[in-house]
Amino acid sequence: MADTPETPAAPARRRRDLAERRRDVPIGVVMVGMSAIVWWPAFTLAVWKDIFFDDVMVLWAASTAAFVFVLVERRPIGARLARAFVLLFPTAWLVLNFVVGETEDFMVALLDLTAIATVLLGIPFTLWVLVRIVWPDFAAETRPGARWLIASVVLGIAVASYILGLNQEHFLTCEDFAISGNAEPANCTPEPE
Repeated sequence: MADTPETPAAPARRRRDLAERRRDVPIGVVMVGMSAIVWWPAFTLAVWKDIFFDDVMVLWAASTAAFVFVLVERRPIGARLARAFVLLFPTAWLVLNFVVGETEDFMVALLDLTAIATVLLGIPFTLWVLVRIVWPDFAAETRPGARWLIASVVLGIAVASYILGLNQEHFLTCEDFAISGNAEPANCTPEPE
């Protein structure tokens, strides 16, 4: 095949294509990072019908740091208050734990429901705020389609993780859970003899 002379527009097109790919890299990083964080709580909710305290405590630490940042960032107060309020969900869960304790079944059920809501609402929102802290121009620099893609992929990973957790006995054994330091679920598959 003979070499064809490059058109004058080709170098400009390559620069534009490279700039577009560079702009898409942070979107991929955000998508992968959020998915890596969200899979485990979804999996544990399916396997053990519970979200472990360490997941909630990690969320609490990140959301508390984000809460402080949101309060001190240089933006109009009105835009910050709603975000700051939602970032307090994990703290509200902790306070309820101290107040309620293990006294009444209804209150314990309410506390468990609050913990699940805290994680399900708190993780995506806290991650979104953290992305905006690390990358302030995220909304301005990304297409709405890219933001929907991130949300769809992360939600898809969470749903897939939940489904995998519901079906863990088909691809994991009791020993897999024991070796990883987790409790063996009631319906795990024993190691073949």
